[in-house]
Amino acid sequence: MGSENQTAEIMIAEARKAFWVMVGFLALIWVLQILNAITAYSLSQSFGIVARDPARLPDIVTAPFLHWSWAHIEGNSGPLFVFGFLAAYRGVVKFLGVTALIAVASGLGVWFVAGPNSVTAGASGVVFGYFGYILVRGLFDRHRIDIVVGLVMGLCFAYQFTGLLPTDEFSWQGHLFGFAGGILGGWLFRDRRPRAASALPGAGAAAARPLGSATAPGLGRPVPGMPGASRPAPTSTDPSRAALMKELDDLGL
Repeated sequence: MGSENQTAEIMIAEARKAFWVMVGFLALIWVLQILNAITAYSLSQSFGIVARDPARLPDIVTAPFLHWSWAHIEGNSGPLFVFGFLAAYRGVVKFLGVTALIAVASGLGVWFVAGPNSVTAGASGVVFGYFGYILVRGLFDRHRIDIVVGLVMGLCFAYQFTGLLPTDEFSWQGHLFGFAGGILGGWLFRDRRPRAASALPGAGAAAARPLGSATAPGLGRPVPGMPGASRPAPTSTDPSRAALMKELDDLGL
């Protein structure tokens, strides 16, 4: 019971960190939006992605923090917080790695595919990346709860898939490549921990026989006087401790 309580406390702590990480991210992009609007969106012009311009390639890092209007940032903020929190609640360290991969994939997609002389900025590529990551994480990690979360998000936000189709109304390239980056992130950052030995075939039978009793070959009964006959059998691994270690690994700690 103590281990289960500790596991629950760890999950709550990670969820709390995920919440404040996303609050901080939103606060940052809104502060930048205020400065951007005051300067007639010169920040977006100067630090957005310009397609196939080698000098502007580093701007794939800054573009997700900038927007082109109040409506633009308002439309991104809600999905960004929801998808970002769901992507981060199992471990903020893993989440930061996934975010970096998504930003690079989305930015490179825009840089290579967007129209000539276009300038692209906005967090929507990251939003679609988180969306893709949430959809597949449960399948790659084999976590039932994450599979359910992915299905629910896929049904509730099915309209988001229209943002992956080519159009002149928004940067579909950033959406598509960000989404692909999220799926790739689900694979690269999947849970690689092998299954516990107790789950292997025959492990339960092997643990059932006391190891401290010596037996004669072929007789299956203890032999008095043989070494180890008086030692108590070792206890098997505590399943609650194994579950705790598994949860710690899931959380990226």
